Amino acid sequence: MNNILAELAVGDLSFVIASAKTMVLRSPIDTPVQTSFGTMTDRPAVYLVVQDTQGNTGVGEVWCNFPTCGAEHRARLLESALLPAITETEFSDPQHCFNTLHKQFQRLALQTGEPGPVAQSIAGIDIALWDLVAKRLELPLYKLLGGSDARIGVYASGINPVGATDSFLRSRDAGYQGFKLKIGFGDDIDYSNIESICAKLDAGEQLMVDANQAWSLDKAILQAQRLSDYPIQWLEEPIMADSSTDDWAALAEASSIPLAAGENIADVKSFTAASQSSWLSVMQPDLCKWGGFSGVLPVANEALDNGKRYCPHFLGGGVGLVASAHLLAAVGGDGILEIDSNPNPLREKLYAPSIEHGQIVISDEPGLGINMGVLSAMQIDPVLSGTH
Repeated sequence: MNNILAELAVGDLSFVIASAKTMVLRSPIDTPVQTSFGTMTDRPAVYLVVQDTQGNTGVGEVWCNFPTCGAEHRARLLESALLPAITETEFSDPQHCFNTLHKQFQRLALQTGEPGPVAQSIAGIDIALWDLVAKRLELPLYKLLGGSDARIGVYASGINPVGATDSFLRSRDAGYQGFKLKIGFGDDIDYSNIESICAKLDAGEQLMVDANQAWSLDKAILQAQRLSDYPIQWLEEPIMADSSTDDWAALAEASSIPLAAGENIADVKSFTAASQSSWLSVMQPDLCKWGGFSGVLPVANEALDNGKRYCPHFLGGGVGLVASAHLLAAVGGDGILEIDSNPNPLREKLYAPSIEHGQIVISDEPGLGINMGVLSAMQIDPVLSGTH
């Protein structure tokens, strides 16, 4: 790990935001994206652009996959409450702003019963601010945050139950060597897909499965025992994410397959408990759902210190994906980046890295490396902007 942050002078990361705006985009898709709890019939994204008083810009992304109206709701929350709170105020660095927003809006999150949308909005702001300060310093963000190796591993995610084997083969042809299958749709569908894919796995290829909280504890124990007959690298969220530690521990004891979770954890205390637990093997925070860089960087480092594998969760647009890549490169370890195997112009137009032998190389462009011209063009595209 480098120590660029430690070497910076006081004020090098400070900023005053002069303006901030949101962009709500939606892309139609031919094939719905299925999970055990719901289906996405289009691909939404909430991007936000901040500009400081010196003219520097940064871009962030807010998680908004569910429910269908979630993108517009989060954009309005940002515009009416959170963005006004960061303009015309000096912050010493993005972490200072993150801490301030978390404290300022904690009561609003409780009062409205919306801790998720509030946390997701703060996360998007944090991503944009780190992009801004890294671009101002003319550094790729992963280097500013302590990373030195631009090469990271990746895997193809979001493989739907319908056409799973074809999706697996297409992902292999695209350069992937790791694949994650959605399960939790019933044994006939799940095991037909697992057996078909496993029969075609080559040496060095890996299969993971994600149940999206589909099962009770008893059902999950039975499924974990049956799944142990297959070469599965991890079993993701087989039970409700907020299940008790005792339930997670009982499942881990019964399962020979490592357990993965974290996309639905949204506070430091819970991440620390999971990191220090005996049941969790793969930690998967989603920096667009909670924390941004300021929150997730220490969580990921703690996970590695506790012998866990940090594999960021992400299934959205291009800004969040490239942010997740930079964070993984900053943290290091043997984790792999989740890349959605389903078509999504809101991701591909902004970030479509070349994949070779299951790896990508992050650009050394300043900040996140997002092309702001492409982003602006997407905003006025009648297909993507929702104005069609």
